Order: sequence, then C-alpha cells, then structure tokens
Amino acid sequence: MLDYTRTFGVGTPQSVGLDEGLNLWLLDGNRIGVLRPGDTAPTWTTGVGQARQPFGRDSLAIGSTVICGGEAGRAYVGYRAAEMQRAEGISQRTYIPGPGEPNYTPERYAEYQKGDLDAVRLLPDGSVALEEHIWRTTGASNAGKQIGIHNTNDFHYEEDRSILNCARVTRGPHRGDLYVTTNHGVTRIQGLTYNSHRHPGWYLITTNPDGTKNQSLQCPPMYGLGIARNGDVLVANEQMVGVLIPSGRLEEWDREYTWEGPTPWRFKSFNEALNGQAADDLWRAFEQTPAGRYYLGSSEFGVWAMTPRSRSVGNWSKLAGLPTDRILSLKSTDDGALYIGTNGAGLWRLEPDGVTLAPVRQVAGQRVLQLVYEPNVMPSMLLVLTEQGLTVLRGP
Repeated sequence: MLDYTRTFGVGTPQSVGLDEGLNLWLLDGNRIGVLRPGDTAPTWTTGVGQARQPFGRDSLAIGSTVICGGEAGRAYVGYRAAEMQRAEGISQRTYIPGPGEPNYTPERYAEYQKGDLDAVRLLPDGSVALEEHIWRTTGASNAGKQIGIHNTNDFHYEEDRSILNCARVTRGPHRGDLYVTTNHGVTRIQGLTYNSHRHPGWYLITTNPDGTKNQSLQCPPMYGLGIARNGDVLVANEQMVGVLIPSGRLEEWDREYTWEGPTPWRFKSFNEALNGQAADDLWRAFEQTPAGRYYLGSSEFGVWAMTPRSRSVGNWSKLAGLPTDRILSLKSTDDGALYIGTNGAGLWRLEPDGVTLAPVRQVAGQRVLQLVYEPNVMPSMLLVLTEQGLTVLRGP
C-alpha cells in the first residue's frame, strides 16, 4: 500500500487513470496532471481542450468529469454539457439541422461543440496538449463533420453530450479499446474513432385522453460500466442493466438486433427484486468476478449480486454486512475479490467466497470516488481514489 497523495503530492483529484505506458493521469477541474514512472511529483497543465474556456452552461462545458488512460502517452478527458432544449420548428430535443437544412441556425449547430471527449497527449517535458476533440466516427452521414460525439448512424441527433464514466480494456483481443458512458448510452472508441451508441432501453407506453397510445424509449443516464474478463461490456443506467458482446469491428458496435447480430446482448433486464422497471435503481458500478458472478452497486440501495436465469431474467440478492447502502464504485480483482467503494464508510473487500466482508482500513477517506485496476503489472495495481487522495494497493 502506498499513499500517492503523501508520497508524490498528487493532491485530491476528482478522477485518475493509467495509460498503457503506466503514466498516471490526474483530473482536477480545469487542469490535468501526469505522474510518469520515475517522477517524484506530477506535472500539471491548465486550460487544455474543452477547458480552455471557463466552465459554464453557455461555454464548451459545464465541467470536467472523468479521465482514462489510452495507449502510452495518451489519455481521454470527459466533460459535461447542459441538456438541450427544443427549438422552434424542431420536434425532437436532440435534433440539430446542418447548414442548408430547414430550421438551421449557427447557434444550435454550435451545440455540437459542447461537452464530449478530448484526447490529450503527454509532451516530453511532462506537460499535456490537446491531440484532438473526438469527432471521427464510422457513420457515413458523419463523414468530415468535426462536431464531437453524437449519434453515429445520423449526425443530426446530439444525444451523447455528457461523459459520465470511462474504462479501458486491459486484456484480450480488444485490449486498448475505450468505452465511455454518457447521459444516453455507451460509446466505443478505438484510437481517435468512435461508434455511438448502445443502451439497454425500454419503451414506456402511455395513453392519451382520446385512447390512443404513445410509446417513448427510456434511456436514463448511464454511470455503471465494467469490462468482464472475457471482454463483455457491462453497463447499467438508472433503471436497466445489460451485458454486451463486442465484435472485432468498431462499425458493428451500434447495430442493435437485441439477442442476435454482430453485437448482441448476452443479458438485458432490470432488478425486479428491488424496484419496478420505471423506478430508478441508481446504479453506479457493475462488475463480474473471476467466478462469473455479477455485482451491481447503487448510490442508495447497496450492492446486489446477480446470476442470469435467462437472457432477460436474473436471480437477484442483496449483499448483507455493509454499514451503508450508498455505493459509488466496485472493482473485481484477479484474486477473486470484489472491492466495494462506499459513500461514507470507506473501502471494503468481499472475499472470493462471496460472504466474508472486511473494511480496508489502510486507505484514508470515507468516500471512495473511483477504483481503477491494472492487471498487467506484477504485482497488480488497484488505484483507490477518495476525498482524501489517491492510494495504490499492490498484489497479490
């Protein structure tokens, strides 16, 4: 165990990440820090990319959210943007006409530039520069349009405006791929190219006074994100959970054929033991242990174990023994354990037996904001970020 805040002076960042070169990336508001192997302190750079303007509702971003490492010397920084409002003559809130199209305005088109994701690069002196604001995608309608992350199959729909979580694939055939969750779904990124998006949505049916029916697709914000050992992508929004099987082709990521096709759902459902489908379960983390058991953490309803009974029904049971139901993060490690980050009771470890729980008292802090696992070093690394700073656990 090593306290990086005391040893290296990394402070109390809001998010951390490791790239393939084991550079440690730190995000703190409008500044990005990097601690390279061998450094005694991080180098900080302020005002890069979307943070080059002061944060605010009418600026490029309301604020920064998360940072994830990519290939050696590269990281990805996520930002939050305000929800869009419907404009005159436009029935859909997220629809933005392009130049020369009906109802086009430069002001509405400029909304594309807000929020989203920056790719940044480490320079030889340890500082950071913008590599590119992510805009390249696989969809034909998006070709050549440098307008950030939006719907891949039709650029008019600006549905992914806020990055809420991120995870780099650390092993297997898709090693190096990045997944980010947003206010709408989960987007897959390879290098500087993305495909957006997938979501375990469901249709809410309502009845009008005249007896006619309306149906609306429900896709709440998505915070829960994990990568299983076999490469499956684990996602959870406020109401639904899903397990996706990614193909080897980025352009196939957004092809939704439910249980079939190149990127099918292995599982898609909700926790009927906790709430009805329309109620928010407030999922914040989703992991699978080496034994194959799924665990989800809620910001209000504790940790739940789940074993699929079919593709759309699961057996759910709440984990007993924690001092709080307020969960912010989970991380499975190769020794079979599950680390549980609480909001108010510090870090806990669930042993591979799925029953034995104990607090990890060496880690300072009561709010565990983020857990990052790097299995490709010996011994392995677990980064634990709390309100008091960063601690790194090594082993076994």
